[in-house]
Amino acid sequence: MGIFSRFKDIMNANINALLDKADDPEKMIRLMIQEMEDTLVELRASSTAKLAEQKKLQRQAVALHDAISRWNSRAQLAVEKNRDNLAREAIAEKQALEKQLTSLEETLANYDILVAEGKENILQIEDKLATVREKHRLLIQRARHAEDTLRTKQTLYESSGSKAFERFAILENRIERMEAEAEMTFSSPSTLDREAQFRELEANDDIEAELQKLKNSQNNSVE
Repeated sequence: MGIFSRFKDIMNANINALLDKADDPEKMIRLMIQEMEDTLVELRASSTAKLAEQKKLQRQAVALHDAISRWNSRAQLAVEKNRDNLAREAIAEKQALEKQLTSLEETLANYDILVAEGKENILQIEDKLATVREKHRLLIQRARHAEDTLRTKQTLYESSGSKAFERFAILENRIERMEAEAEMTFSSPSTLDREAQFRELEANDDIEAELQKLKNSQNNSVE
């Protein structure tokens, strides 16, 4: 069952009050829109049917006017020809048709009111529906803005915390390793050989110095 069940329920509804009480305002608005659209379809169908009946009655009224005029002419012709009996019959037919026309015109007057009310009701529902659709658009816009704000604050919070510095440190170490690997990879063979030769000479010097120290120690003990 919908939120609204009749046209008056929709027109008398306080949309803001209903949304304030709703646990899920967006869902409530979608239901309102669906209910209003359904009601609008029903109103248009009803108004279309009334308008079709009104036009049918108008055609009948035109036909009655023509028939009344025709019987009136016949009554006049019968009088001119001294045919009073025929004149009476023509007048009786004319009067019967005039009564039908009077009743039909009363019905038409009611249909004029009903058709006008139908058009007015449709305009009111369309206006109310446009208001609810605008509220729906604004509600979605506010929800998206809130999500964007929350996402931005979350990003700022994470970037200002210790996790961010840890990530920076890891990235820095990774770059330093990549730079060292690149330096080793693109060093020429001659440069590497020279480094090895000098390290060998430096090691030999240490050995020779230690050997000379031992020899000096022995010479001193012999003397």
